[in-house]
Amino acid sequence: MIGYLRGELAENRDGNIIVDVSGVGYEVKVSQKTSENLPSIGREVKIYTYLSVREDGVTLFGFERKDEQDMFFKLIGVNGVGPKSALFILDAFDVPDLKYAIISEDSKRLSKANTIGKKTAERIILELKDKIDRNEILGVSPLEEESDGKLKPEGEAADAVDALVSLGYDRKSSEKAVMSVDGYDKLDSSEILKKALTYLF
Repeated sequence: MIGYLRGELAENRDGNIIVDVSGVGYEVKVSQKTSENLPSIGREVKIYTYLSVREDGVTLFGFERKDEQDMFFKLIGVNGVGPKSALFILDAFDVPDLKYAIISEDSKRLSKANTIGKKTAERIILELKDKIDRNEILGVSPLEEESDGKLKPEGEAADAVDALVSLGYDRKSSEKAVMSVDGYDKLDSSEILKKALTYLF
C-alpha cells in the first residue's frame, strides 16, 4: 500500500492531480475541496493516499490531511460505500462536522452529500457511530455529553433550545429541531431559532 506521496505538484484539474515523485508522475483522485486547497503548480505537496484495485482499473485516492484518510478508511468499511462515494462525503463535510453528524445520528444532514441517499446515510450512522471517539470532538463541538451518553446542544444552540421551550415546545422536540438545522454550529441563536421553527412546523 502507498501511505502517502511527497513530491512536486505537476498538475491539478477537475479533482485529478499529478504528483511528481523523483521523476515519476502519480495520478491521484482528490476531492474538489482538496484540489482547491493545494498550493500552486511546482510547489511541494504531501498527499495521503489509498490505492484502490478493482476489475475496471487501479486508482489512487488522495487526501490533504491524515484525519481525512482515516475517515475515508472508516467510510469504505461501511457496506455499500465505495471509494468514490466516500470521497464525495469528504468533499461535502469537514471531518469534525462529519463525525458530529454521525454521533448525533443526523441522517438528514448526511444524505445531502452527493450520491448518498437516506438508507446509505442511516447505514453509515449504524456502522460508525460506535467507532468514533466522542472525547476527541466534544471540546470543539456545539454538543455536550449527558450522563446517559447522549449528546445535547450547548452554546448558541442551547439558547435556541431554551427559546423554543419558552414558546411551549417540549425540550426533546426542541433539541431535535435545533440539531436538524444545517450548519447550526456556525449560526447564532436567533438564526437557529428561525430555522428550527420551520422544522417544527
